[in-house]
Amino acid sequence: MTGAQVRWHEVCGLDDLVLERGAAALVDGEQIALFRVGEREVLAVQQLDPYSGAQVISRGIVGSRAGAVTVASPMYKQVFDLRTGRCLDALGREPQDLRTWSVRVEGDIVMVAAEGLVAPGETGAGGAAGPVDAVGAAAP
Repeated sequence: MTGAQVRWHEVCGLDDLVLERGAAALVDGEQIALFRVGEREVLAVQQLDPYSGAQVISRGIVGSRAGAVTVASPMYKQVFDLRTGRCLDALGREPQDLRTWSVRVEGDIVMVAAEGLVAPGETGAGGAAGPVDAVGAAAP
């Protein structure tokens, strides 16, 4: 992402997202799961559950674990950190992480970076490394 122009997609209105509930969206042909986790903070991860192969992550249960905002898959209950995509509890299986997307809120519009796909463990806007600011985009 360094030096590249990020294309932002308008996905929905902030009020379309219910606090601590997931919603599915389609960005550049890929399903993502959006989670409103604060008044103006929205996080995005892949919708595809890596353990079941089903597009269901947005239906998971939002919670927290050791200070991390999490989602538990509705299928086999693996737990993922919503900010980093890291699998925190693989329930006896090999850990598989979720991809994350950069998200920002402009006014009352939720924007997702199409070029902002970041694999777990990589750095970049909204990626696995670095803090997240109040609108869900990576802080400098």
